[in-house]
Amino acid sequence: MSQYVNKSGLQVSTILDQLFTDEIIPGLDVNADAIWEGFSELVHDLAPINKALLAKREEIQSKIDAWHGENPNGLDDKEAYKQFLKEIGYLVEEGEAFTVSTENVDDEIARIAGPQLVVPVNNARFSLNAANARWGSLYDALYGTDTIAEDEGYERSGGFNERRGARVIETAASFLDKAIPLSGGISHTAVTEYSLSKGGEVTLTATLSDGQTASLASPEKFVAYNGEISAPTTLLFSNNDLHIELTINRDHPIGKMSPSGVSDVVIESAISTIQDCEDSVAAVDAEDKAVAYRNWLGLMKGDLAETFVKNGETLTRSLNADRQYTAKDGQPLTLHGRSLLLVRNVGHLMTNSAILDKDGNEIPEGIMDALFTTLCAMHDFKDGNAINNSRTKSIYIVKPKMHGPEEVAFSNTLFNRIEDILGLPRYTMKVGVMDEERRTTVNLKECIRTVKERLVFINTGFLDRTGDEMHTSMEAGSVLPKEMIKAQSWISAYENWNVDIGLECGLPGHAQIGKGMWPKPDEMAQMMATKAAHPEAGANCAWVPSPTAATLHVTHYHEINVRERQQELASRARASLDDILTPPLLGDLKLTDEEIQQELDNNAQGILGYVVRWIDQGVGCSKVPDINNVGLMEDRATLRISSQHIANWLRHNICTKEQVMETMKRMACVVDEQNANDSKYTPMAPNFDGVAFESACALVFEGTVQPSGYTEPLLHAYRVKAKASA
Repeated sequence: MSQYVNKSGLQVSTILDQLFTDEIIPGLDVNADAIWEGFSELVHDLAPINKALLAKREEIQSKIDAWHGENPNGLDDKEAYKQFLKEIGYLVEEGEAFTVSTENVDDEIARIAGPQLVVPVNNARFSLNAANARWGSLYDALYGTDTIAEDEGYERSGGFNERRGARVIETAASFLDKAIPLSGGISHTAVTEYSLSKGGEVTLTATLSDGQTASLASPEKFVAYNGEISAPTTLLFSNNDLHIELTINRDHPIGKMSPSGVSDVVIESAISTIQDCEDSVAAVDAEDKAVAYRNWLGLMKGDLAETFVKNGETLTRSLNADRQYTAKDGQPLTLHGRSLLLVRNVGHLMTNSAILDKDGNEIPEGIMDALFTTLCAMHDFKDGNAINNSRTKSIYIVKPKMHGPEEVAFSNTLFNRIEDILGLPRYTMKVGVMDEERRTTVNLKECIRTVKERLVFINTGFLDRTGDEMHTSMEAGSVLPKEMIKAQSWISAYENWNVDIGLECGLPGHAQIGKGMWPKPDEMAQMMATKAAHPEAGANCAWVPSPTAATLHVTHYHEINVRERQQELASRARASLDDILTPPLLGDLKLTDEEIQQELDNNAQGILGYVVRWIDQGVGCSKVPDINNVGLMEDRATLRISSQHIANWLRHNICTKEQVMETMKRMACVVDEQNANDSKYTPMAPNFDGVAFESACALVFEGTVQPSGYTEPLLHAYRVKAKASA
């Protein structure tokens, strides 16, 4: 792609320069030349530091590898192991107590607990779906998923099934019984009418099937309505800082089925959404980056729209407006109509050809993301916008894959410099620190300390964290099968430690404590049976794979008051650092040949199913069938763990290179068959000579030498190769 050398000496790809000049800058009170000059100085100053931090990662890893080689039983002495980690700078001394002091944080982060979506920002339709997922129909979510069992007579297939619809109404009423219970333990299923009356302020009364009446057990939970007092069309309630709408319409087909005339139960669902420039996108050049930045710009301006054809009908999707009500005191009430949007930037590792420095070197992609996503977000601050994201004029940037306090502090320095270049007040740019690397976990308190004035988010990520666990301890021995790793003590200690440190550092009221993704978008009954564990663990947000999943998962936050739960957990003892530092090794456990092959099949099929779409189609996140044809949401984190797993087994002779290659070819045939109906798909078999298959093999056979076990360097290189040959 052509490059434009601007006045600052930076070589900017023409497509990115045009986006900057023609779309981002207009409407902002900034000087474009001054921005480029300041950014050029920033790159000159910070890119070498970025490079040095990456070199330190590799230096530390080399020392850990050597130590394991010299101390084959070294992990048996936990104190000696910790002392070694301190000596090499992996484990730092913990300082005195402190409390985060982040200010100007929106309620969706500071006060409200609920589900969080993560969506690839380069897909405008998905981005809009996620942004609009703040409100969702509980009736639709129940009817359309396996949360309502498909017993005989209750099937989803065919036209509308009234028996299934009646069960949905009953199930939703059971939810209301817990969230906004009626007095005397009476169920909402007994209500034949909800009516309003006005004294000093409007109150709610429920008429029952026996002619008696009931009020809410907690009358303050009724907050607003729409329509006339004598004939309300919407009733609005609040529980645990979350809102519930009852839509009243006896003429609607569903309202006719409901004794109370409730045609829908609409609930606040995805309270926040991470628009992702990182793991769930495949952005390898200026063309790809421009798509991501343009969509983020549209979200921040409020004018992003996408037209598409669905079931033969042409539809246009745009951002939802805010929701208007009449409060029970008669005053207008406005609620946010959209999920609060955060943007995930790229971490410190990758560079990108979209911008070259004065010497012709690619600049760190995370530095580029910081400038462009912040510039785009400044449009959100303009007066008179019909649609706003942050009401506190904050910009929320999630920063992934940082290793330890020095790297988190570097992000703080980067954000300081960007704020100065753009004339933003200090700490306008908030940061979310993803606790997904082992060196960050064990030093989490000190990581938080470096950004205590701008922190709004910490979370755990099992897959990336496991991939880093494997790579860090690659020379310690062979790892357990993946399902067995999930049951090891380090996992629960890691999850609890994250909450413990977050509470110690005073995150409630300032920042989210988050938990990771539910990976099976079609298995909602299973999600509902297990994911209540996240708010129960003290997390005030947890990732879900779809708007529907958000609508279902948010019911857990109505059952569990996270603020109260965090207060209970604050007094418990910290999780064990020794447990966290215990790698999930196979040890003396002997696996059968069949068990080894099953694990290889599972890993290889998952790798190939994801990589073939990434390389050939540029799809960074999608629902990929696993070896049992269960659709799983896959991104680079899942790829990292699978590729590192096979690399570890190869390193320790659990399997052979020939066995792995045979497995890869056999599983390529399986993946080809699973994608047989995809017109855009290019089969890997029978020649196995395509770029996608080559890259999948490289991820495995070169896994031990990849930086921190990351997949990005190889994926990017092979995707560039595939685009060049297209």
